[in-house]
Amino acid sequence: MALFCTAMLIIPAIDACGKLLVATISPFEVGLFRNLIQTGILVTALTLMGRAIVTPEVRLYLGRIALCGVCLATCGGFMFWGLQSLPLANAVAIFFAEPLILTIFSVIFLGEKVGWHRSLAVLVGLVGALIVIRPNFAAFGWAALMPLVAATLFALAMTILRSLSGRVDAMRIQAMAGVFGSISLSLLLLVGGVLGAEILQFRTPQGVEWLLLLAVGLGATGVQLMMTVALRLAEASMLASFQYLEIVGATAIGYLVFGEFPDALTWLGTAIILASGLYVVHRERRRALERRLAARRYGIAPDPELTTEPMP
Repeated sequence: MALFCTAMLIIPAIDACGKLLVATISPFEVGLFRNLIQTGILVTALTLMGRAIVTPEVRLYLGRIALCGVCLATCGGFMFWGLQSLPLANAVAIFFAEPLILTIFSVIFLGEKVGWHRSLAVLVGLVGALIVIRPNFAAFGWAALMPLVAATLFALAMTILRSLSGRVDAMRIQAMAGVFGSISLSLLLLVGGVLGAEILQFRTPQGVEWLLLLAVGLGATGVQLMMTVALRLAEASMLASFQYLEIVGATAIGYLVFGEFPDALTWLGTAIILASGLYVVHRERRRALERRLAARRYGIAPDPELTTEPMP
């Protein structure tokens, strides 16, 4: 729990570094450097452990892994794009619609059954997201939708990971997804440069920008490691509720570093999103408990794919 909570409080610091960077660098370039550092460390670790990265299982699901990598990489780019204009806490609050979107995708793509309790919680949570988005859209324009796009892409990536649960080693998935993500962002920046799209212009970082990019990449890698260890020591359904500490961290850093503080509507919408998300987590926890009891009673293994996913 301590590892997971620490990770959740570090994430807003990474976003703050990204927010500082996107004042002068393309958000997708920031996403590319973060992805390259994470992937480089992971591939190096697998190599030093003597573990092959491309296995028959990886080849079998290569298409899904590639799509997952593209979603995760572009998710970061869109989130940093939103941070160019939005206050830190507001962007994070909008992104927290992700668990609700994940619930919808789990029904559509994985065939999960969702009762009326969770369905109602998802609808209420999305209303909360609209409450946050509306005044931000009026103030910042289309930038207010970028965290929602990022949340949708991340939810899609988590749906793909759920479909691969128990079929491919998690570290290999992350390594290969990182490779495909880096390739996709590189191509996106290349095409953007040719077309002259301002948001996709690559610029060589200067001075302190290199340090901030390194902090983003190493921080993201450290968070991933802490979450991985935490999830090996405790159940995801128990840890998921602590992901909302990210809102606390984002509000504090936004105020201390950027002088930002959410207005009343943002607080109202955030409260609705958090309450809905916590209720979904509560229902997931109950379902997980029921599956374990059924497995114990009838001697069957619970489905490993139907677990609550933490946020990155």
